[in-house]
Amino acid sequence: MNIDQVKQVYLIGIGGIGMSGLARYFQHLGCKVSGYDRTETDLTIALVEEGIDIIYQDDASLIPSGFAQPSEESLVIFTPAIPKDSKIKHYFIDKGFELFKRSQVLGFISASRFTIGVAGTHGKTTTSTMIAHILKDSGYDCSAFLGGISSNYNTNVLYGNNNVVVVEADEYDRSFLTLHPNIAVVTSADADHLDIYGDESHLIESFQMYLDRVVEGGHRIVKKGLPFSGDISYSKDEQADAHAENIKVVDGEFYFDYVKGDFRLEHIKMGIAGLHNIENAVAAITVALLLKIEQDKIVAALANFRGAKRRFEYIVRNEKSIYIDDYAHHPEELRAFLSSLHKLYPNKKLTVVFQPHLFSRTRDFVDGFAEVLGMADELLLMEIYPARELPIEGVTSSWLLDKVKSDNKRVVSPEEVLGFIKNEKPELVVTVGAGDIDRLIKPLKAILEQ
Repeated sequence: MNIDQVKQVYLIGIGGIGMSGLARYFQHLGCKVSGYDRTETDLTIALVEEGIDIIYQDDASLIPSGFAQPSEESLVIFTPAIPKDSKIKHYFIDKGFELFKRSQVLGFISASRFTIGVAGTHGKTTTSTMIAHILKDSGYDCSAFLGGISSNYNTNVLYGNNNVVVVEADEYDRSFLTLHPNIAVVTSADADHLDIYGDESHLIESFQMYLDRVVEGGHRIVKKGLPFSGDISYSKDEQADAHAENIKVVDGEFYFDYVKGDFRLEHIKMGIAGLHNIENAVAAITVALLLKIEQDKIVAALANFRGAKRRFEYIVRNEKSIYIDDYAHHPEELRAFLSSLHKLYPNKKLTVVFQPHLFSRTRDFVDGFAEVLGMADELLLMEIYPARELPIEGVTSSWLLDKVKSDNKRVVSPEEVLGFIKNEKPELVVTVGAGDIDRLIKPLKAILEQ
């Protein structure tokens, strides 16, 4: 595939966070972009407002006439989440089009560029967004393909004037093995996506293969304690090559010192909260120093970094209520998020609204979820979001709830969540999950701001 020849692009599953980034990228290049998705969302509405044509019916007759037959000027991209019996997908297959995954197209785009790839079962969206922000804010510049909406730029794709690209390297479906990074970061490798990998050992093997794809003379920055070989280890704890010291919370803000060997950057203020985000910042600083970005510009960028949407995102913060939304959907992500909340607000009652994501993930990590959800003072557990899966017998939110050690817990519908928040007006409430729980954000915000 010669990306430079492409004039029109069709994306099957255009509303996904990664797919929408490619849609915006190709439109930026001047291509005619269109696509299909199952449901209208805030993201697809934004794409339409930007001039991209989107349909919501799986009807091949609605595909633009320019895609009547394959050509070098046409590119068709699909997401693995699209059902195998999709009529639109089969239209392109039957017509003889070659269909490409998002990851393959990212590989084409980044092949001739200095690529910074950030991988990990969690932490990769915030870390890649943080690295991209430091490069942009400092004037170093970059392009970026992010797995979330940057709060600083209100988009998931950035355009730069140099040859550097920051890519969130997704382990799902082994997507990151299309990349050849100059700098590779691995933030975590907890067992996940076992519906794809089968077991943890194959997941670990895949991450090692990703690190093996780093170009000659490149750098591997790996979180301390992971079973991979890297050039530089990092952590928020002191035993790593690059680490944080003197972590403290002052007036609700996190501060720390960055240390690598004899080098120190002191009293760094974080623009976002969370102990796990200090660790992400250690990785981002390490990348920035390899690029020889000036120290004061790194510090300034971290202070004004606003994170990514749905990553420790403050929705309401007033005298009566604090409401935070987060994408966490793995027990260790939840643990990091809730631990940071307890450190920030030790005297506030914590109400957690959690929506499990995938039946298989709930089944595989039920004991971990149960343990971590016990950190909530009040737990409102929504039904499992199926995503790409069919139900698994016996795997339900009620089954998970029974394992949570808490006196204040219940399974609730979205309507019951709204009713509870309206009646109780909790002082500290969080919504957490990777499904459609984000549909509650606007109504909850309205309730808590009344």
